[in-house]
Amino acid sequence: MIEHELLLLGLLRESPKHGYEIKTKIKEILSLFAGVDLKSIYYPLRILEKNGLVVQRIRKSGKRPQRFVYELTVKGKARFEDLLSKSFLELKRPEFSLDMSLYFLDYIKPEIGQRRIRGRIFMLHKIAKGIKQLLKQQQKKSFPPALALILEHNLKMLEAEENFLVGLNDKLVSSSI
Repeated sequence: MIEHELLLLGLLRESPKHGYEIKTKIKEILSLFAGVDLKSIYYPLRILEKNGLVVQRIRKSGKRPQRFVYELTVKGKARFEDLLSKSFLELKRPEFSLDMSLYFLDYIKPEIGQRRIRGRIFMLHKIAKGIKQLLKQQQKKSFPPALALILEHNLKMLEAEENFLVGLNDKLVSSSI
């Protein structure tokens, strides 16, 4: 919940937003690197509101129906700053779904393992291509400046995994592990 809390408070720190706007921002940008899966944002927003970190206001714009807009409170800004500061120093081991598969690699036929690794390399390459395109778009559009840093970090991690897998696949082709 702490990551979700940091994410929601951070988005509201940028500016007050309505629920759909928050969901769109998470889906279009943040889901690329944050690994966040918020099926519903309204429940966590209610908890933040209950804890005095956000307030919900009703806004009407033109002929559009009224919307609930969420805004940080002073307490919410302080909580966000605290979470953000702590997150820089939180060292969690990066988790790769591949690690479990590698542990049990001996239990799969080598040709199937090689095919799966090539498939993963293909997917990593495709994701890296998307990130590179986003980096080019980021220069033209008004994305937050920090997004380029995040995209570069993620790109380096993808490239490192791809390089590892290419070497692993070469080993599997030349011998059995």
